[in-house]
Amino acid sequence: MDAYVVGAGQSAFGSFPDESYRSLFETAYTQAAESAGLVPSTLSDRVDEAVVGTLGVGGRQIGLSGPAVTEHVGLDGVPCTRVENACGAGGFAVRSAVQAVKSGMADLVLAGGVEVMTDTSADTTKWWLGVSGETAWERLSGTTFAGVYAQMASAYFDAYDADPEAMARVAVKNHANGARNPKAHLGFECTLADARDAPTVADPLNLYHCCPTSDGAAVVLVASETAAAEFDDAVRVAGVGAASDRVGLFERDTYTSIPASRTAAEAAYEAADIGPDQIDLAEVHDCFAIAELLAYEDLGFCAPGAAPDLIERGVTDRDGDRPVNTSGGLKSKGHPIGATGVGQVVEAFDQLTGRAGDRQVADVGRALTHNVGGSGGAAVVHVLEADR
Repeated sequence: MDAYVVGAGQSAFGSFPDESYRSLFETAYTQAAESAGLVPSTLSDRVDEAVVGTLGVGGRQIGLSGPAVTEHVGLDGVPCTRVENACGAGGFAVRSAVQAVKSGMADLVLAGGVEVMTDTSADTTKWWLGVSGETAWERLSGTTFAGVYAQMASAYFDAYDADPEAMARVAVKNHANGARNPKAHLGFECTLADARDAPTVADPLNLYHCCPTSDGAAVVLVASETAAAEFDDAVRVAGVGAASDRVGLFERDTYTSIPASRTAAEAAYEAADIGPDQIDLAEVHDCFAIAELLAYEDLGFCAPGAAPDLIERGVTDRDGDRPVNTSGGLKSKGHPIGATGVGQVVEAFDQLTGRAGDRQVADVGRALTHNVGGSGGAAVVHVLEADR
């Protein structure tokens, strides 16, 4: 049984002191319903299940945080499950929605994600981000989230004798895309010099190599084939793959790849009966610029060590042969942890249905989303196809 995305919406990503996690979720929910041609207040009679991804930065509503946001939009009678897989929570929420539909247990499922990250101190937020690694041996020994990815970057550029300027090129590309996205947290362009010469955060990562901490929410509606027939736009979920790995970077066999991403991608390609060369557009997890470079290789877009050449040749630019992160990615669009993976699916849906506005890429028939938890403790990949 096939599953289809029939509606998608998201709030702006950014810093919103006057918003709550409930109000941000309501914005995304309303947009998702309206994009599907539905009246939001009537969805309680249509939605069979809800899945919400969130980490819970700042400690707010740790228990029943899923039902807390779905009740706010009138879905208090609908079964709701909260999913937590660090930065991959949203992508795994979408996967759970797809599984519910493909199992035959539901005809219409809401998959959402929400996070508020800017109303706590920098130290508190850094602590919450750190627990997505191996707490005892990474976080409590003083290693920050940026520090973990800095180790990966150092290992990569040493292993392949590559120029770290490739990370600056990722930032320039994603900011150029984000400048076209009215919902992006950092919606401005930057120069190569800006991205190359910014203050160091964790060597070799600098400020422009790191995504912001953001508030935001995203929602998609996943339907069965029967239910999808009534909607004007339906994007088929052609393949899903997921994997987990050792949570601590130091426990893995490699620092220059994220094995969970490779495994998840292989499973998604196999389910969709395609290869990586058949992907027209991708939204990948670029929490740090090095993560996007690793994703190119782990997703099979190029050989190991070839990612710097791929970005330098413009292959992943919006007008390149395989655009990546047309939304601006985590780097420019923002990274409200629980919402990120769902937001990637929103961008894929908009591109596949011609709704992406100034970011629209011509002739997109197949898109991929790639969402990672922590430094690679979990990963999920979706392949989506334009159905009509």
